[in-house]
Amino acid sequence: MLYLFLISLAVLALLSIIFEEVTHLNKAKTTLFFGCISWVVLFMSAGDPAHEKIVEAELNENLLEIATLWLFLMSTMTFVAYLNAKGMIQILVQKLFPQKVSVRMLMLQVALFSLVLSAICDNVTATLVSLGLLTTFKLDSQMRRRMAVLIIFAVNSGGVALITGDVTTLMIFLGGHVQMSELLLLFVPAAVSVMLLAVLFSLKAEGHVSTTPVKREYHRVDVVIAVIFFSTIVATMALNVLFRIPPVLTFLTGLSVMFLVGHSSRSNTEELQILEYIRQVEYDTLLFFLGILLLVGMLKEIGTLDLLTQVYAQFDPNISNFVTGIGSALLDNVPLTAALLKAEPILNTPEWLGLTYSVGVGGSLLVIGSAAGIIAMSKVKELTFVSYLRYVPALLLCYSLGYGLTLLLSYKFYG
Repeated sequence: MLYLFLISLAVLALLSIIFEEVTHLNKAKTTLFFGCISWVVLFMSAGDPAHEKIVEAELNENLLEIATLWLFLMSTMTFVAYLNAKGMIQILVQKLFPQKVSVRMLMLQVALFSLVLSAICDNVTATLVSLGLLTTFKLDSQMRRRMAVLIIFAVNSGGVALITGDVTTLMIFLGGHVQMSELLLLFVPAAVSVMLLAVLFSLKAEGHVSTTPVKREYHRVDVVIAVIFFSTIVATMALNVLFRIPPVLTFLTGLSVMFLVGHSSRSNTEELQILEYIRQVEYDTLLFFLGILLLVGMLKEIGTLDLLTQVYAQFDPNISNFVTGIGSALLDNVPLTAALLKAEPILNTPEWLGLTYSVGVGGSLLVIGSAAGIIAMSKVKELTFVSYLRYVPALLLCYSLGYGLTLLLSYKFYG
């Protein structure tokens, strides 16, 4: 009865994620509630001090994983919040895109921009910036919808190649299953599949569009902090490859440098403003991850994830990974990935890379399958669940191509 009750809590949490748009209950609140309650129940049902110590040890191990993920995401989000508020990202957009361009060329440029940006920033930021780019051009409703779908796929694809771009990639990396240098290989299939989708969408695109440039003022310190951010990303990869330094440590160091630069360049009032950018971090996202990982840790504790391993192991891992990616369009890819990692399947490097690609990109197949899709649906009125379905065949084709290229390249270099 106890295990049945705990599993029902996890199911309720999953349903609260799926029906968030219907219930209007923030998924961060519901998953955090169910995650905490599940561990409270575990402690209350322990029965003896020896068992209580086992539960406590499991909880501490779980909290360590969560803290590592939290601190890394908080560091990256603080950098991006600062640069976005200072208009540095908008300035970059204006320098990259011409004032007048053909719709076909704009589609290719938007695809490439979203792909690269999502590798550097988190998916939420990359989606918001890319959708903001669309508002600067006068597009008809059909083209806006098509562009939005392209951005969703590009954002999800770009994030798989760097730990700064996608939480599931970060989770698999922190689990010690892939190396930083191995992940970079995924950028090739991601780029090929995104550009194929851009070409397919641009076949019937005609005409030209123009934009009006907006002047933004910025200071020297803003440029310095932008350089610190990109230097931190490069240092994170280099130091991990050379010395196995955990990414969270490098990013926290970069964040501390940002605050020190802010202190030396601004008055006390302005210095406070730099520290305040931590408040702009999407804590709903962080709380959602906290709740999900608590629930997954509970499921591991009671042995439920063993069943997932058995089902996953019944088929060839390459087939299982492909189907798992499609499943992430229906279920949130974070709990799905967390559950698989806790189940500890035995995979080789190409299979781990295949899983990284599939859970990162598969959510694009439905508009509700990723954070990028949910955000786009709320920002682009032409984009609805039903209207998105017409693009599923093209999205599935590009997802399949990207997954196939991932296996081809991974087995060639790491098989």
